[in-house]
Amino acid sequence: MKKNLSLYVHIPFCVHKCAYCDFLSFENRNLTDHMQYITALCNEISMYKPFADRYTVKTIYIGGGTPSVLDEVMIESILNTISNVFQVDRFPEITIEVNPGTIKYSNLLKYAEYGVNRVSIGMQSADDRILKNLGRIHNFEQFVEGYNDVRRAGFKNINVDIMSGVPGQTIHSFVDTLTRVTELKPEHISVYSLQVEEGTPLSENQELLRLIPDEETDRQMYAMTKKVLAACGYKRYEISNYSQPGYESRHNSVYWTGGEYIGFGLGAASYFKGERFSNIKDIEIYNRICEDVREAITGNADPFKLYESAASRLRTSTETMYIDSRIEEYMFLGLRMMAGVSRKEFRLRFNKDMYEVYGPVINKYVDEGYMETDGDRVWLTDRGIDVSNYILSDFILDR
Repeated sequence: MKKNLSLYVHIPFCVHKCAYCDFLSFENRNLTDHMQYITALCNEISMYKPFADRYTVKTIYIGGGTPSVLDEVMIESILNTISNVFQVDRFPEITIEVNPGTIKYSNLLKYAEYGVNRVSIGMQSADDRILKNLGRIHNFEQFVEGYNDVRRAGFKNINVDIMSGVPGQTIHSFVDTLTRVTELKPEHISVYSLQVEEGTPLSENQELLRLIPDEETDRQMYAMTKKVLAACGYKRYEISNYSQPGYESRHNSVYWTGGEYIGFGLGAASYFKGERFSNIKDIEIYNRICEDVREAITGNADPFKLYESAASRLRTSTETMYIDSRIEEYMFLGLRMMAGVSRKEFRLRFNKDMYEVYGPVINKYVDEGYMETDGDRVWLTDRGIDVSNYILSDFILDR
């Protein structure tokens, strides 16, 4: 039987890099840069041909950066290449990220034509003053216009990203953002707390840093998120993610449940054939290596040797995931989900009983009210989620 596989495609271009962003992306690149990169990206996808017949692609996620800055034919080229190399499921989840200010209705129609059936919109806040603090290129009115265009183009599965704990935000402005978003009725809402990353413009802006809400206010925002979204019919299924019934992100769930995925493009991460690896971050070197891949393919090089040669040059790090590492990740990521982890699934994957490995730790946190169990599944309570980083550190295995 074929195994399930998910694909992530990284587009490292945007109009303007936001003040808080530490993602691998470049602003104000021209059409030639876009075309060179997409050609390289499609070449990288093609090098996986030797393994493709062993898998069925269930989800595809085109992220960034801002994929919607690309000409729509480039999105078509990516998806066509994937379809030519891999067997894609009859009913896949195919997501593209877009940002207000870069959304074009004509492009949205084309995305739908190419098979995209889920759109993720980066809004972050409904407060224009806060959007300016974050360095966003749009205001709330432009977000609403873009959202309505996505709906008008026929998309029935939309995610909206929101941030909490950002400079200038208050409980009132945050709840106002939640309320305005829920009035639009997207199928999915992701709410992330701001993390100030070293080296970003925000980390060096003392004036904005002083405007970041204190820890207690951020906790109140966290509590209000659960309350407001639950009242509006959104079920929390992962620490930062809420959806209407049946609209949980299938792609992200692969990450949280330990499924296999390949990341294509600059800096993209993968978990494939028992190894975890990431691509290089230098775009010129990436393009050059992928051009060599194209020449090798047209020259009828041995496909397995081509893959091994190109992979060794494209990857900055490769970690073989031995059983202890896989067990840890199963617990770390699985416990982010409200459904938690399954004792039965644990045994099927690792040929061990979960309590044989983690019995004392689980019993401790169940007794203290941080975890609950029904005999098979184990999950974090609301109290446990509040201190999840502390709890999860106890699931690191001694080596």
